[in-house]
Amino acid sequence: MEAKILWADDEIELLKPHVLFLESKGYSVKTVTSGLDAIDELAEQDFDLVFLDENMPGLTGLEALERIKEKNSSLPVIMITKSEEEHIMEEAIGSKIADYLIKPVNPNQILLSIKKNLDSKRLVSEKTNTSYQQEFREIGMRLGDRLDWREWVEMYQKLVYWDLQMDASSDDSMKEILEMQKSEANQQFSKYINEYYAEWIMGVDAPEMSHTILKNKLKPHLDEGPVYLMVIDNLRYDQWKVLQPILSEFFTSKSEEIYYSILPTATQYARNALFAGLMPSAIEKKFPKLWKNDEDEGGKNLHEREFLEDNLKRMGYNGKFSYHKITNLNAGKKLVDNFTNLQNNDLNVIVYNFVDMLSHARTDMEVIRELAEDESAYRSLTQSWFEHSPLFDIMKRISELGGKMVITTDHGTVRVTEPSKIVGDKNTSTNLRYKHGRNLSYNEKDVLEAREPGKIGLPTPHLTSAYVFATDTKYFVYPNNYNHFVKFYNETFQHGGISLEEVLIPWVVLEGKG
Repeated sequence: MEAKILWADDEIELLKPHVLFLESKGYSVKTVTSGLDAIDELAEQDFDLVFLDENMPGLTGLEALERIKEKNSSLPVIMITKSEEEHIMEEAIGSKIADYLIKPVNPNQILLSIKKNLDSKRLVSEKTNTSYQQEFREIGMRLGDRLDWREWVEMYQKLVYWDLQMDASSDDSMKEILEMQKSEANQQFSKYINEYYAEWIMGVDAPEMSHTILKNKLKPHLDEGPVYLMVIDNLRYDQWKVLQPILSEFFTSKSEEIYYSILPTATQYARNALFAGLMPSAIEKKFPKLWKNDEDEGGKNLHEREFLEDNLKRMGYNGKFSYHKITNLNAGKKLVDNFTNLQNNDLNVIVYNFVDMLSHARTDMEVIRELAEDESAYRSLTQSWFEHSPLFDIMKRISELGGKMVITTDHGTVRVTEPSKIVGDKNTSTNLRYKHGRNLSYNEKDVLEAREPGKIGLPTPHLTSAYVFATDTKYFVYPNNYNHFVKFYNETFQHGGISLEEVLIPWVVLEGKG
């Protein structure tokens, strides 16, 4: 289908060669000689793009632009002018023009501007698909190798890169191929974790993990002035990558790394380990009155401040610090209002739970289910929330001070698509991606088993206690009322198990531009 272009210029006859050139390229071009005529034409029929001369008698190009945008804010308008005056450019750009060309223009300039505005999505999609096709084979071959933990980080970064690139593609078949390759990667990654995880807990060639990250990666910054540690609960690496461009206006990136969440990739375990600098079994031993197992009554994350304080003391840190946990909008706004109080501290730790609430709401609210039907939509929803959140306001305040900020999380989340039957007693944990209890019955092919939890740093409340972790995109469902729960939880975002999305999480150091 040919694109329809409206071209308004009081010297349109002089531009006849350009019009003929565009028509030879398959575009339909309607010409008018004034801004008022352009507005009349737009009222009569639809156009895909408008060329608008800035200096026309009667209604000027800028005045016509304003009226056009009032009627159709999404219509691309390309301003053409003889003037190079800065204030005219700024006014046109402020009115959200699609492009700005200065006379005399040549045909290729015009064609490039059209393609950039009308064909860019198609061209980007074609380029993305071609590039991914070239790399598809290489990724597949690498997945057949015995990757180490560093190479798995690189593999995940590559898959996230292509996932984000595919957001701009309209080729669903290529997206399906990428999804298949991500699934294969998660299957191989689960096998890798199964083979090496226990060795890591013993300290054998271990990557940076939840219980080591603060000591090894935060401590070096604590002597460099005020530091703000932002723990955004449940923030996947791909979600960080869509927030990164927003923050680049306010912060300079000092480093970006990925570390490994411990198992289970659930707040009760991973975040407590993060703040305590200890594995859960060691936390239970050191703080028997504060640690709670799955079957215990009461909140499981009520003592993060105490764990953090003890960890900082073991690091030899004696500076002044604050700890804030934000669980709702009003609490976030209150922290923004009281931000000046944070400036007296050497370290400010802020836990922001909204992304976690968003992911859980994905299973509870039909509206959120529709808004976040896949990873791309989930990223978009996270970005939209962030841009209007108190968290962003807090970060902008940090930037104004030129402060150092670390963004991280405790675990990620994965969209589950494969139900796996499991049977346990009434005290079995309720999480869909891991189960902790006695006398568990399950499909061994769907899980990583931990029959001796102590070997992977987890508490053992009973002699027969065991953990099982769902792999890839599986989720646990009891046989009772099986079909109902399969339908209810299928394609929701969950955490607690083993997948690239849950285990490999961001650690980013930024410095405010002031």
